[in-house]
Amino acid sequence: MLENWYFSIQNYIGESVPLVVAFLLKVILCIIVYLVGRKVIIWLMRVFRQMLERSKMQEGAVTFSCSIVKILLYCLLVLWIGMQFGVTETSVAAVVASGGVALGLAFQGGLSNLAGGFILLVFQPFHVGDYIITQGMEGTVQKIEIMYTTLLTTDTRRVIVPNGTLADNVMVNVTAADRRKLEVKVSISYEDDLQAAKTVLERLIQENADVLHEEEHLVFVSELGDNGIVLGLRCWVPTDKYYPVLWQMNEQIKMKFDQAGLHIPYPQMDVHLSEKKRS
Repeated sequence: MLENWYFSIQNYIGESVPLVVAFLLKVILCIIVYLVGRKVIIWLMRVFRQMLERSKMQEGAVTFSCSIVKILLYCLLVLWIGMQFGVTETSVAAVVASGGVALGLAFQGGLSNLAGGFILLVFQPFHVGDYIITQGMEGTVQKIEIMYTTLLTTDTRRVIVPNGTLADNVMVNVTAADRRKLEVKVSISYEDDLQAAKTVLERLIQENADVLHEEEHLVFVSELGDNGIVLGLRCWVPTDKYYPVLWQMNEQIKMKFDQAGLHIPYPQMDVHLSEKKRS
């Protein structure tokens, strides 16, 4: 009886060892294929990006397209490796069909971001390098990917915004045009010389080298306020010079008004006290 048991174990080992060796060889082969395939995908993505850049496509569209192609290539690589372990096309189709609904319910936000990415790619409301404002967030667009858009704020903070948020909400593209209209308002006292104040503002516009002088500019009385006369100036400036000109104008208005003897009023209240006669 012991002899029969010994021969049974020997036969089992003789039949199983080749299968184990074959399986290990298949695993090693798949690992090698994955590593080689990964290198090939990196090379293909580099070539693909160069082709898109030579076609003068927008940087945002290039990044978005590369993200999609990269995901597809890795899915094909994993699918091929799975087929080496007996996974058939029918099994893959069944898994995709049965898991599609579950994944769709589980990743509704992700699908919304994916759809938003396609909308941004097709309609291109902004490009890489534009300065945008949306949902209380603002910054320069650094890159547009398949699910998210990265903004870089003026203090170098990186803000990751879901594409679904950008596609479904109001978004302001500050740098869509190469020029912007600058408007500055300032108040003067009712006792001051109105024409002298307007002359100061006109001179500031004429003397500023960054103002587009070929475009129309305007100095006007905006409002007769409670505390003073509100004057306004409007002029066109290059988009990238908007804030430097704004800050410079504010500083120079204060300095020139002081030199001209003009006063910028502030809220104040006159209180009149009356003393009743004692009976």
